[in-house]
Amino acid sequence: MQNSDALLARGLAWSWLLAISLTLAAPVAAQAADGETRPNVLFLIADDLNCDLGCYGHPLVKSPQIDALARTAVRFEQAYCQYPLCGPSRASFMTGLYPDQTRIHQNAILIRDRMPDVQTMSQMFRQAGYTAARVGKIYHYNVPNSIGSDGHDDPDSWDVKVNPIGRDKIEESKIFSLRPGSFGGTLSWLSADGDDDDQTDGKGALAAIELLTEFAQNKTPFFLAVGFYRPHTPYVAPHAYFDLYPPHQIQVPKVPEGYLETLPEPAQQALLRKKDQVNLDPKLAVQAIQAYYASISLMDAQVGRVLKSLDDLGLADNTVVLFTSDHGYHMGEHGYYQKTTLFENAAHVPLLIRAPGMKQAGGHTASFAEMVDFYPTLAELCGLTPPGNLSGVSLAPVLDDLAATPRAAALTQYGSGYSLRTPRYRYTEWGVGGDKGNELYDRKTDPAEMHNLAGDPDQADRIKELSFQLGKRIEQAQKTPTGLRQIGKP
Repeated sequence: MQNSDALLARGLAWSWLLAISLTLAAPVAAQAADGETRPNVLFLIADDLNCDLGCYGHPLVKSPQIDALARTAVRFEQAYCQYPLCGPSRASFMTGLYPDQTRIHQNAILIRDRMPDVQTMSQMFRQAGYTAARVGKIYHYNVPNSIGSDGHDDPDSWDVKVNPIGRDKIEESKIFSLRPGSFGGTLSWLSADGDDDDQTDGKGALAAIELLTEFAQNKTPFFLAVGFYRPHTPYVAPHAYFDLYPPHQIQVPKVPEGYLETLPEPAQQALLRKKDQVNLDPKLAVQAIQAYYASISLMDAQVGRVLKSLDDLGLADNTVVLFTSDHGYHMGEHGYYQKTTLFENAAHVPLLIRAPGMKQAGGHTASFAEMVDFYPTLAELCGLTPPGNLSGVSLAPVLDDLAATPRAAALTQYGSGYSLRTPRYRYTEWGVGGDKGNELYDRKTDPAEMHNLAGDPDQADRIKELSFQLGKRIEQAQKTPTGLRQIGKP
């Protein structure tokens, strides 16, 4: 096994190799039809981040850099993932297709093993003359096991790639875990020695800055995707970030006794899939929440470093910036921790979009957005023509009119369940046509989604209408994409 010094040296060496590869590549101008240079794209994505951010109204989490971006972007209040699990979600937004179309419903699957002919979002940019570069996690990775490797990446999507690795990976033996030695799928955390540059996300930010510097010097049009690993477990951040969240300020969500019995069996199973991480001892829960918040603030600082570089290099005025997460996350709500449910906590994602010339900078919108919409949105903002088989719709109109409504609702699925989020309600069916149970939540009176109204006879007509709407959305999400081979079960 390589020692820590060797691994750290390897992580630092990647930046140097990167500079060589870019210098040797001759820049190709990405020109629009009228001869104007098209905008660049900076795609920033966190891992396992919910909407616990200052700009989304969280009273405790400190996210000054993302909040600053929100003041120059449009903040989507109602953006949703298609599948609350890393692999399916990432394959979905990178192809602009629903999970039933990509045939990816679990982690550790290569996109070409299911859709060998698909043109991914970054491939579209490559074909238009952009350099497509990846830093960190865009497709699925086993975190932390795959840090420093390609993970389950798609080589056809990129011209340049960087796999940062920091002491959070190298010093795993120091990390506390509810199950000793288990990290990625288990609640685990560490208040770490060192500073930001020692962490994988810090190294990723430095690599992204180096790439941006090369792009600016060579006048290279770019699609740069920067995938941060935090706040995914293990929640590791330097001590200073833990100090931002004194334990006495942290409140653990409470769940009434007998709550589980109000849910259909598949929903219960989703909440109980990690029995050692349900209804934690309050002292452990506080530690886990503190560590999660600390990891958010670490990631936020790295976002700020990359955005500052974009400004300093004179690239900001001609670059579209999109910030998001791959799905939401529970931190004790419904008694549960982590992802993989069909509640708001796991389905709701942050989404900030800033584009050159947009009219609504600093605004926020209640317009619905889905992650499959990223592909056609970025295509329109950059004057590109995406494949005709995408399932997403462009959100570009919202950047000029906050009242625009490209979507009337949002669809999320997990396991045998499908969930429709409308302006007031969340309606979920498990099994075929709800034969394994259903859930209805009135988010106006019950924003925490704790009171299932599906058994209320007064809601029968509403459930019938929502079930009809959901069925139509499922049918659309399962439509075979034109011209693409699909391998595996729907």
